[in-house]
Amino acid sequence: MHRLVAKQIAKATDATGAVDMNKLVALVGGAYDEFDRDRRRTDRSMSLMIEEIDAINRNLEQLVAKRTSELRSREEDLQAQNVRFDTAINNMTQGLLLFDSSQQLVVCNQRYTEMYGLSAAIVKPGCSFREIIAHRKATGSFAGEEDEYCARILQNIGLRNSMVVETRDGRSIQIVNEPLADGGWVATHEDITERRLAEEQIRHLAHYDALTNLPNRALFHEKLKQELARMATGEQLAVLYIDIDEFKSVNDTLGHLIGDELLKSVAASLSQCAAASDFVARLGGDEFAIVQTAVKTPADVTGLVTRVFDAIREPYECLGHQVTTDASIGIALAPQHGGDLDQILKNADLAMYAAKSAGRRTYRFFEPAMVKARRNLEMDLRQAIADGVLEVYYQPGISLQDNKITGCEALLRWHHPERGMIPPAEFIPIAEDTGLINQLGEWVLTTACAEAATWPDHIKLAVNVSPVQFKSGTLALKIVAALAASGLAANRLELEITEAVLIRDDEAALEILHQLRGIGVRIALDDFGTGYSSLSYLQRFPFDKIKIDRCFVNDIAEPDGSSCIVQAVVNIAAARHMTTTAEGVETRQQQELLRALGCSEMQGDLFSPPKSAAEINRLCFTHREPSSALDLHRARKRRQITP
Repeated sequence: MHRLVAKQIAKATDATGAVDMNKLVALVGGAYDEFDRDRRRTDRSMSLMIEEIDAINRNLEQLVAKRTSELRSREEDLQAQNVRFDTAINNMTQGLLLFDSSQQLVVCNQRYTEMYGLSAAIVKPGCSFREIIAHRKATGSFAGEEDEYCARILQNIGLRNSMVVETRDGRSIQIVNEPLADGGWVATHEDITERRLAEEQIRHLAHYDALTNLPNRALFHEKLKQELARMATGEQLAVLYIDIDEFKSVNDTLGHLIGDELLKSVAASLSQCAAASDFVARLGGDEFAIVQTAVKTPADVTGLVTRVFDAIREPYECLGHQVTTDASIGIALAPQHGGDLDQILKNADLAMYAAKSAGRRTYRFFEPAMVKARRNLEMDLRQAIADGVLEVYYQPGISLQDNKITGCEALLRWHHPERGMIPPAEFIPIAEDTGLINQLGEWVLTTACAEAATWPDHIKLAVNVSPVQFKSGTLALKIVAALAASGLAANRLELEITEAVLIRDDEAALEILHQLRGIGVRIALDDFGTGYSSLSYLQRFPFDKIKIDRCFVNDIAEPDGSSCIVQAVVNIAAARHMTTTAEGVETRQQQELLRALGCSEMQGDLFSPPKSAAEINRLCFTHREPSSALDLHRARKRRQITP
């Protein structure tokens, strides 16, 4: 301040050194005014600067708060994801391990430690792969050599690999090692014990009869083919076809449980009659077969036949009932009556029907004249087709959930003017051998589709397809034509095939099945478990339905029956998104057990035997909800316009 006054005094002093007071006052006043203006400008600048700093601080605070909120939200999301991740991996049915490139454990789920009874305090992130194997060895869940196992796993860890190991307590564990890009790997451990047992049961079913535990038709053919190939020059073998006489009357009068007991007793008797080198099988229904090897004279064969008759004619004790029975036996010798499988089987079958035609309770060796009888039946069949006397009957199937009809299977029936009702098992093989099955099959398909078009829209039609029809190459075209002519929706038609369709040329058959699937029809595998390799076909083609053969339903209620087998089939079907239909359901108990096992549908005389077209039409419209009036009107209208 003194410098400011001194400066103004200097400006107000003249040359003589005198101070002009007026000028000094004016200068000092002006200086103070300027100083005041500078101070006010400075104050305004400081105020603006403070405001800017405050604004920056507020923005920084908002930014920090926003970033803090975002970080907190991300942390909460990460925690939630971690919880979900932990929940997911700890609820897996498989044990899971994740290792880094240095073979250190990164992640281990609870299922893995439980699977082997390991300590979570040892098996935790940071421990090594070798330490885990050593801990398993110490706790008894690993039976191998530690160093050798670790070296083998680590040697191939860059490639995906899978193995099945057996634990000391008898479990089967499937281990899959999946390499990661960073040099680590993921290992999954799955207990497949039950699955393997189920698959072994299914494989057993493919070759053994569920009721009698005898080899079935498939294994019988396989063994006979081997024996024929092994037979040296000058050797003979005999094939005996054995049909239990009047077995149907046992079922009708005493019930199916008694009938099943009789079949099991007969199977045991036949096994006792046969020599150790012979081979006994159940071909299905009431038919058995024996392959007798090392036949030197006809007396060897008749001796076996005598033992069979003596055993079968003994009264059987079946659940408190004494049952007597007999048999008709047909015999064909190889190579005398045929050297290949098909010929020897056909001739043994002809001999058996000759024994039945002779009044039953006897046996017949094959004779060439029997071919004439078969030829006569073939001629009668041709005439029946020409005269249009064959009929299509329909057997309904119902849902085991709500007891509503879900579909009907078309079944061919032939009433011979002299011989009465001829079983399909007698004339269908003739139709297949002669090629008549193509004409018959097309007629059944066309007739059944036209009939099904008059049913309520939710009821499907099932039609059996012969292996011979598959070979024709025109099956898909005939199906398209039948659907077009009838107006039946493709998804209402279900084609039933057996494994016989697939075993000869499965690649070609699978291609045809895919063509049929492309049309929109459904495909069902019939007689599941009675053929050759059901499981492999299920893996290669996505069937819509599995039909469980009646042989597995017959004894389902017994303590040592086939309920576990049916359960395995149902589980396999469910895993592949297929429905299941149990055939031959005769009792309420069987129905309830099938429902409890998770089977989708049932078919059998318990609900309804096969019926004529008129009868099944009435049943379809009466066995459903009251809202069927519209469908009934639609059905009548369709009948009026059907040519």
